[in-house]
Amino acid sequence: MSIDQIPSLRVLGVSVHLARMDQVLNLMDEWVEKRASCKYIVATGMHGVMEARRSPYFKSVIDSAGLFVPDGFSLVAVARLRGVKIRKRVSGPDLMWEACKHAAEVGHSVFFYGDSEETLGALSAKLKGCFPSLKIAGAHSPPFRPLTEEEDAEELAMINASGADILWVGLGLPKQEQWMYEHRDRLKVPVAVGVGAAFKFLSGRMKRAPSWIGDNGFEWLWRLALEPMRVWRRVFIDGPHFVLCIVKEGLDSIGSSKPK
Repeated sequence: MSIDQIPSLRVLGVSVHLARMDQVLNLMDEWVEKRASCKYIVATGMHGVMEARRSPYFKSVIDSAGLFVPDGFSLVAVARLRGVKIRKRVSGPDLMWEACKHAAEVGHSVFFYGDSEETLGALSAKLKGCFPSLKIAGAHSPPFRPLTEEEDAEELAMINASGADILWVGLGLPKQEQWMYEHRDRLKVPVAVGVGAAFKFLSGRMKRAPSWIGDNGFEWLWRLALEPMRVWRRVFIDGPHFVLCIVKEGLDSIGSSKPK
């Protein structure tokens, strides 16, 4: 399918694709089959939009993505308020789970990059247990520090040599998106997807909020209880600021549409 078939919405200057899960999987299949230049997918919510608003560089990272799916109720809510019909978000963990299930069915191979060795081991075991035919081309936990040029080149060569069809990157926002952007021209993997904490959730090392909590906009409260030091800024600063910016954007839109 074509990316032009997926409706999009501009939120605070960022284009968000209002894609269904099946549309994302179909697009990933198309990119794998073509095996052209690496396309990367951003799955984030309000946090990513506000990061792009603060950083022109990160906005260019987001704008260069092959697809930006709303992993967060806030963007779904904005779409609904603007009259766009969208049933639910496409969260990173859900996308990774469904894509690995689909990869096992069609024979695509996957590579996991990020997090810790313990998490990667648990993640690989969990996915292989659920999808025995899933081809795991490799998994690697990079050092928790900036890499030297030599180290970076070695890790890139390792990923390329694996022959993976889909690269899952779990470095956290904004690091994972910047990594995909900066390496896209040298990656031979046709599809890369940034999924943040999905590695921890799917491996079972961190309990995920029940779907009814996440789909109704309260996953932030769950994450705050589990990881207060990691998410406090997006909850107490980015969240309220996002709401104010959305209200202002709406008022500006109404003002500009009035006849003069």
